[in-house]
Amino acid sequence: MHTIIIGIAGGTGSGKTTLTASLRDHFGAGEVSVINHDSYYKRHDDLTYEERCKLNYDHPNSFDTELLVGHLKALRAGQAVQVPVYDYTVHNRSSETVTVRPAPVIILEGILIFAEPALCDEMDMKVFVDTDADVRILRRILRDVKQRGRTLDSVVEQYLTTVKPMHEQFVEPSKRKADLIVPEGGHNQVALDMLIRWVAAHLQNAQA
Repeated sequence: MHTIIIGIAGGTGSGKTTLTASLRDHFGAGEVSVINHDSYYKRHDDLTYEERCKLNYDHPNSFDTELLVGHLKALRAGQAVQVPVYDYTVHNRSSETVTVRPAPVIILEGILIFAEPALCDEMDMKVFVDTDADVRILRRILRDVKQRGRTLDSVVEQYLTTVKPMHEQFVEPSKRKADLIVPEGGHNQVALDMLIRWVAAHLQNAQA
């Protein structure tokens, strides 16, 4: 099986997940496997919850890049991998893993994936989702409060102290590495159709 790896990056709340889900739903889980960069936050069992709350989770060094690169290479070689499960409510990895199986298309989704040269080297196509900052912060607040058990004050404080500065330092500059820049994420039907045609051509060639 010939596998391609598509990286989908962009700021927090930009619409990466919507675009990823649209591609996966179009082709089906048998053709597309998805890996989220957030799953590879480093484990910090040595720290208390209060100490983990103070860590900067928006810096490239907060991720276990070596493990992720190894998993991408394994998937390309046709091997299933055990992806860590990150628990946002306690700011640490859980004891569980999720099996991700090889597929013709692997999508790697994450804010900082283009900031790591070792990850970029594994990608056949790099897509950056570009969305207005006001829209992104509102989406992040709704997500973190409703889905991740955070308080409004903690989300705003984290955004101002680490998310926004790290976006300006790492995420926004990484846009220059993209092969395709998609305004408004999964709601951009023209860009989505382009990606679908590109992936469909790969799948057709792989089966020929």
